Amino acid sequence: MSPRKKPQTLRCAIYTRKSTEEGLEQEFNTLDAQREAGETYITSQRHQGWRCLPELFDDGGYSGANLQRPALQRLRERVEAGEVDAVVVYKIDRLTRSLTDFAKLMDVFDARGIALVSVTQQFNTATSLGRLMMHVLLSFAQFEREIVAERTRDKLAAARRHGKWAGGSPVLGYDLAGSKLVVNSEEAKRVRAIFELYLRLGSLIPTVGELERRGWRTKQWTTRKARRRGGAMFRKNGLHQLLTNVVYLGKVRHRQSVYDGEHEAIIPKELFEAVGGRLRQQRRRVPGRSASSSAPLLGGLVYCSACGCRMAHTYAARGKRRFRYYLCDTASSRGWDQCPAPSLPAARLERFVRDQLRDVGALDDSDREPARRAERSDQLRRLIQRIDYDGRTSNITITLRGGDATS
Repeated sequence: MSPRKKPQTLRCAIYTRKSTEEGLEQEFNTLDAQREAGETYITSQRHQGWRCLPELFDDGGYSGANLQRPALQRLRERVEAGEVDAVVVYKIDRLTRSLTDFAKLMDVFDARGIALVSVTQQFNTATSLGRLMMHVLLSFAQFEREIVAERTRDKLAAARRHGKWAGGSPVLGYDLAGSKLVVNSEEAKRVRAIFELYLRLGSLIPTVGELERRGWRTKQWTTRKARRRGGAMFRKNGLHQLLTNVVYLGKVRHRQSVYDGEHEAIIPKELFEAVGGRLRQQRRRVPGRSASSSAPLLGGLVYCSACGCRMAHTYAARGKRRFRYYLCDTASSRGWDQCPAPSLPAARLERFVRDQLRDVGALDDSDREPARRAERSDQLRRLIQRIDYDGRTSNITITLRGGDATS
């Protein structure tokens, strides 16, 4: 009689997940229970050579709606490195609740011959029947997730209709007391002063500069996880959001509708409407983004060397003429005096970049032929990693994707 063949070792990784962090501080929590069930199942298959890997792949406080989870990413790295032969989960929805994401994971697993085993649902993807059952169960898991999301949205809409604060970041002038907004008297005085200051100065950028001079900051608060948030300098967009927030009128907004809120107003209606009227007048005079017919060749590639931020493509209008330029984000949001290189004419920059690339052989003479602007932009994007503009010296540095640079 021939000797009995020793079963091949099957290295099993147990993956566990919980959507919230509630209860994770307990000595024995749901992640421990899932792992224990997986270990018990692997032990029952010891005669087939199954062995549990010691590394823990636990994601506590992460949703199954996406794959952005640290333990899952580590598991994928082990799978791709060939260190895992099977993935064991308590239920299939612990791995993911999305059919699309599941398909991505299974592509990775199948390419390396990895089996997926669900302890409580009694299937594994090594068999065709197991794969069929897996897709059926995952379809129900995704359906359940979408139903929960719909109920949450409906609950939020109902709360807003009744004037309740339904979550989100606290705003300057109010504190959160449970689930209600209560007036913070000191901050409320500051909010009223900001509204009056904008009316007096007549523009967002000068108001931002005055707020910075006074040392006034955005709302600062502590999250439930004891993390500090807010307390940053005001910027143009943030100030605009404050000046148009109907919360200060004692109201709440849900999508396009506004409802009377439970909280107390801190800005008079006349002052709020006066500020709103000034903002609308100013918006008609402010330069905007160019139309698609003059889309920027170098959009998203230009950076200000002085402050390190991106330079956005905008235009200024004079009569029927438009003058395109790249504007530093610091200058746009905090004032032109905050940056030594606030803007750069777009046509001059684009011409300079094209000439430089042609000189180093990155572009040939055929590029001089008339072509659609979008096609030329795509061509340049494939060549350029980034462009830095130093307003102090007027130097322009072009970094190519191959690592070479020219200036």
